[in-house]
Amino acid sequence: MAEIGVGMLGYAFMGKAHANGYRKISYMTWPPPLEPKLVAIAGRNEEAVAEAARRYGFETHVTDWRALVEDDRIGLFDNSGPNNLHAEPTIAAAEAGKHVICEKPLGRDATESYDTWQRVQAAGVKHMCAFNYRFVPAVRLAREILESGALGEIRHFRGAYLQEWGTTDAAVWRFDKEAAGSGALGDLGAHVIDLARYLVGEIAEVSAMTATFAPGREVDDAFETAVRFEGGAVGTIESSRFAQGRKNALTWEINGSEGSLRFDLERLNELEHCEGNEGFRRILVSEADHPFWEFWWPQGHIIGWEHTFVHEIHHLLTAIRDDTDVAPHGATLEDGYRAAEVCDAILRSAERGARETVSYR
Repeated sequence: MAEIGVGMLGYAFMGKAHANGYRKISYMTWPPPLEPKLVAIAGRNEEAVAEAARRYGFETHVTDWRALVEDDRIGLFDNSGPNNLHAEPTIAAAEAGKHVICEKPLGRDATESYDTWQRVQAAGVKHMCAFNYRFVPAVRLAREILESGALGEIRHFRGAYLQEWGTTDAAVWRFDKEAAGSGALGDLGAHVIDLARYLVGEIAEVSAMTATFAPGREVDDAFETAVRFEGGAVGTIESSRFAQGRKNALTWEINGSEGSLRFDLERLNELEHCEGNEGFRRILVSEADHPFWEFWWPQGHIIGWEHTFVHEIHHLLTAIRDDTDVAPHGATLEDGYRAAEVCDAILRSAERGARETVSYR
């Protein structure tokens, strides 16, 4: 079986999630499209990254990400670092001939995201922006229902991503504008924006407001925006890191002329479907013919959040092996850039107090 060497930047939350995905690929999706070989992991803290390498199963660790770029054993560069380290390492790895997967948001703003996409695209490697919620089985089933035309003309989208941890006064890089770019918008809102684009289509206009509740904080703690899609649908998108009681509450609803769909991440294995005006019925997305279920258990034996990364990585490795497109189901760096343009338009709209058109370069 062909192997692919993996080098990872970042060992914290996302590094742990991605590493878990690579490990499970090797035995749960048998036979894997390519066998991931965990070569090296990079991080600035020597003691912490050494411990991560031992725990996650990497052969070695380094404290300079450039060593990953220079390592000929590595064919896939996984960027799970903070936002200010998304652009330069991802570009360098691609220009060294390595395929790349980069956590979202792709850049701290649309300009940085555009430059990253353009330079990686020019390098001719496979690239993915890690919008993992595209790989929830219920989300993929929703896409199939939408593509079938069962919902008719799409009229509304409502999406929200709410968490509570922003109330902390701890020194966190996500509160630093230079490191993060934006706050709840890039951290949480980008996920909803990507799902809106994936399920409904391109966003054409936004009318937004932002709020920062913590004194002295440079980035937004919450935002609200009305949106208009190119296809004519309208909707709302919101996110907050000040929603007390909400741990990781991502929800969306789509209304069409012939029915509706609704999803709640806290009920990840379920999709609610309304046909006509008969009311919603719950679909337990765990049948053998449901998306991604060939990897897992008999029907009704549900899976969890961490398995989205297994599906995401499997999709990328298949594209690398077969030289096929990552799009449309996988988010490319172009998708990361387009989400960033919507985020920037939201910030402009909030600053100017006016409706803002989303334009793509």
